[in-house]
Amino acid sequence: MTRHNMNQPGKSLGVIGLGGLGHMAVKFGKAFGLKVTVLSTSESKRDEAISVLGADNFVVSSDKKQMESLKNSLDFIVDTASGDHPFDPYLALLKVGGVMALVGFPGEIRVHPATLNLGRTLSGSVTGGTKDTQEMMNFCAANKIYPEIEVIKIDYVNEALERLVNRDVRYRFVIDIEGSFK
Repeated sequence: MTRHNMNQPGKSLGVIGLGGLGHMAVKFGKAFGLKVTVLSTSESKRDEAISVLGADNFVVSSDKKQMESLKNSLDFIVDTASGDHPFDPYLALLKVGGVMALVGFPGEIRVHPATLNLGRTLSGSVTGGTKDTQEMMNFCAANKIYPEIEVIKIDYVNEALERLVNRDVRYRFVIDIEGSFK
């Protein structure tokens, strides 16, 4: 997020997807002082996004009226979705000069050229090196940013994978190796 200047207090951030990466993007956005809007396909995540994670706004991305109300209003978007999805409706939410960074891994990216010709940027992201990682860890410690996890034993891994496929995890599984062998 810092690579794309998404750490400017008072600016607005959209987060596509509220999973393992998305929930952390919300937490980072709030710590940076951004107004955070979660964009999700599932209304069922609204309460958790706002009450637990502290998002300022929640929009169901399949609701055309809700999406239209955000048009040209966001400074930044972090797209954490890995499944195939349209990009133009989300890019239309950016202000002129806005940046959308992909951190998920969709199978295909299709964008109408006019969407980008309006001064919007679509960018990829890579994992930072040791220096970037250390800065992020220091920021997390200073701002008490921790992932929401569910600790499991190793013999539960097949069920955990099934739950991942069914989108039934909040938000990361962590395998307790030591406890698995006691």
